[in-house]
Amino acid sequence: MPRITRDQVRVPADVMPESREVYLDNYLKATRNTGRLMLFACDQKIEHLNDDFYGDGIDFADAEPEHLFKIGDQGICGILAGQRGLIAHYAADYPEINYLVKMNSKTNIISTKQDDPYSPQLCDLDAVLAMREAGTNIVGVGYTIYLGSEYESTMMAEAGELIAQAHANGLIVVLWIYPRGKAIEAEKDPALIAGAAGVALCLGADFVKVNPPKAAEGTSAEALKIASLASGRCGLVCAGGSTVDAQTFLSQLYEQIHVGGACGNATGRNIHQRSLDEAVRLTKAISAITLADADVAEALAIFNGERDFVL
Repeated sequence: MPRITRDQVRVPADVMPESREVYLDNYLKATRNTGRLMLFACDQKIEHLNDDFYGDGIDFADAEPEHLFKIGDQGICGILAGQRGLIAHYAADYPEINYLVKMNSKTNIISTKQDDPYSPQLCDLDAVLAMREAGTNIVGVGYTIYLGSEYESTMMAEAGELIAQAHANGLIVVLWIYPRGKAIEAEKDPALIAGAAGVALCLGADFVKVNPPKAAEGTSAEALKIASLASGRCGLVCAGGSTVDAQTFLSQLYEQIHVGGACGNATGRNIHQRSLDEAVRLTKAISAITLADADVAEALAIFNGERDFVL
């Protein structure tokens, strides 16, 4: 993947002139100077409680939260995304990681049958800026919107205000947007996924994380192309989902980028549920595809330890 330079980055107009250089620094750090995003999602300890970190098929190392930071430190990622408190506990020991603070979260205890989902903001941006001022390598913030929830207007308003404030302070923003709630019949409907991508653009996000669409005809990657077009200058990345074998995951990622037009990935369980060594090798394989245009065979060789990947 050819590197991009500072003058090739399209800086949004809501980035204040005095924060322009900071925004450029953060954008280039997050995308490893490529314009593509490799997001290591570590926000599930609230979203899914402990189910993603301990149990059948999950390496025992994942029971300890520091496992996430060891992977981020030894592997190759663009950003590690987690809640402010999680990052605050470990960032001093892992200062080189690029951090994205996930500003809202909810557990999965209350089902949509009981109430439509709403994920309120956990802290204000000033708390994040104070951490950055104190030396934590925070390059961006993130926020989840449940499109179709009866509370969507509240989440969209919170996200819109957050994006304006974050950009004014030179931070990049990633939105997680998932159609979900009693009004939604098919959460992975291609038209809804494309709609979510367009909402992220209109709110001003730099990147949007969506679920891969479930296509009635053709492949998921082919259906994703419409969402990639709808997102415009807001880069679209796909959620990784439940853990699958490495070849399946890497093949899906390659198709999402080269057929579906995605500009990266946002992967959590498929990485951190493995042993440290295996997880580190998978981050390198994922980054080889995402950031360096490697093919699936090359990425598998990296994952299998037959070759290394240095960005």
